Amino acid sequence: MDNNSLMTNEMLAQIKQVMGQARSNVAKVVNNELITAYWNIGRIIVEHEQENSERATYGKQTLKELSKVLTEEFGKGFSVSNIYNMRLFYLTYQKFQTVSGKLSWSHYCELLLISEDDKRSFYEKECINAGWSVRELKRQMETSLYERLLLSSGTENKERVLELALNGNEITKPSDIIKDPYVFEFLGIPEDKPVLESDLEKALVEHIEKFLLELGKGFMFVGTQQRITLGNEHYYVDMVFYNKILHSYVLIELKTKKLMPAAVGQLNMYLNYYAEEVNEESDNPPIGIILCTDRDFLGAEYALGGLNNNIFASKYTYVIPDKEELIAQVEAVLEKWNDKK
Repeated sequence: MDNNSLMTNEMLAQIKQVMGQARSNVAKVVNNELITAYWNIGRIIVEHEQENSERATYGKQTLKELSKVLTEEFGKGFSVSNIYNMRLFYLTYQKFQTVSGKLSWSHYCELLLISEDDKRSFYEKECINAGWSVRELKRQMETSLYERLLLSSGTENKERVLELALNGNEITKPSDIIKDPYVFEFLGIPEDKPVLESDLEKALVEHIEKFLLELGKGFMFVGTQQRITLGNEHYYVDMVFYNKILHSYVLIELKTKKLMPAAVGQLNMYLNYYAEEVNEESDNPPIGIILCTDRDFLGAEYALGGLNNNIFASKYTYVIPDKEELIAQVEAVLEKWNDKK
């Protein structure tokens, strides 16, 4: 910067901050006004249909006519599909107070694709709480996050369904951060391709932002191959994270084969070390996660049972799970729970 200039870096920084905040505020106002307008347009369409049953019969034709007229008058944003979404928006959120200004119209267009109220409510709450972009929301929906969370412990019930619908995924205990399975479709690795553990670790680091999204809320990346020295022996933890919600280190071991008891013992040793040598007074006990290609539920129960440390084993996949299969598994768990009740 010119020495003769009266302008300073500090002054520029302050002005940029003011303009950035102003633009953010304007965007929020525009978004809120847009959502309000679209909700009211949906209300007018529905009320128009309800006034006359014949009008409801020809609803599709009405939307086409509306699209043509509104596009000529106001420009883009009034396609038939978008007007249909406005109508559906009102029918889904008939109390405008339930609409969040923290989400964009594009968020709501994705949420409206979900017919089940509990599931839609879950994704809406998670969107707000985690600050998902539209792309992140679509990815979580496509990978069936809702069903995976319900199946994470294998003992979920209707209380869990209601809890997720009302609050999203609240993290209050170690098991709340576990998914089953974890989905690594973003790595682009074919399902049947053999992969070394070191190569899988490298790929996850290269896509660390997407991996953090898959892990969930509160995760911060610490590093890979974190050394632990016991006596004259050196050991290395594959991946270490810190969850700022649980105030706990999270140690992840990657296995490109099914869960073996030896992996559990090794990770248990790592957790004991972290609890004694790494944790500070403000930290809660560390958490261990073994990510493997497969596991036998009975074998896992015996391998993981009776440990003082929090160790979990979950499968991972390189492809998006079959949604219908996951839904069927959830329904089977709920049906089994209903039979017990």
